[in-house]
Amino acid sequence: MLPLAATFRSLHQSDSLFILPNAWDVKSAQLFQEHQFAAVGTSSAAVANSLGYQDGEDMPFEDYLFVIKRIQAAIQIPLTVDMEMGYGNTPEAIYANILQLINLGVAGINIEDSSVISAVRILKNAGTFAGTIAYIKNRLAAEGLDLFITIRCDTYLLNVPGKQDETNRRLQLYQTTGADAIFLPCISEPADIAAAVQNTSLPINVMCVPGLPGFEALQQLGVKRASMGPFLFSKTYQTATALAQAIVSAQSFSPLFS
Repeated sequence: MLPLAATFRSLHQSDSLFILPNAWDVKSAQLFQEHQFAAVGTSSAAVANSLGYQDGEDMPFEDYLFVIKRIQAAIQIPLTVDMEMGYGNTPEAIYANILQLINLGVAGINIEDSSVISAVRILKNAGTFAGTIAYIKNRLAAEGLDLFITIRCDTYLLNVPGKQDETNRRLQLYQTTGADAIFLPCISEPADIAAAVQNTSLPINVMCVPGLPGFEALQQLGVKRASMGPFLFSKTYQTATALAQAIVSAQSFSPLFS
């Protein structure tokens, strides 16, 4: 049997679109495993909200690490962690956090090329960020460690001016860092997706958003991975909210059983 990181890497080389569900606790991760998903990722936004925090590293890394540890111990399929900005202000600090994840058996991570400053998210300098990723990958290689690193490029999420050109510029730079894949949240137009796929040799991951093409169309566009993000978490709690309101209206627990 391949190590989990190698298994996770192979899922991005398949001819079939790799669907990555995003969990927020042990139960959701186990549900995905039971329904034959090949791997599971965390959603930092969902985990943070489930613990009463906002997304954007408002959640202490120690709290997040506890959830990750419990999920990793409860499933047998590869786990990749949405690591936000790395929970560190230097490459060395981010690498120390990554080592904790590797020691738990995590197969991969996402790390973002934007940062949140005074509650405002902005793109990082692409060169500086690329240097951080190269530092991490070089340290991993020197220490004989394997971890699948996906760069989350936030040009579409932030809807920056000239986002297609800026995305292509960043993709060309990021594929020189040793990174294993690119994640483009909020990209949805087929022409934009096709341009991204054509402008990098790295596998492209897109995220569930309104208007995203279906799985067959994504596969034809050359996308290798599609993830759920926090949307199943949000839908679950929308359902719970509706049930809570129904119980109050009915003055009965009957809505729980209808």
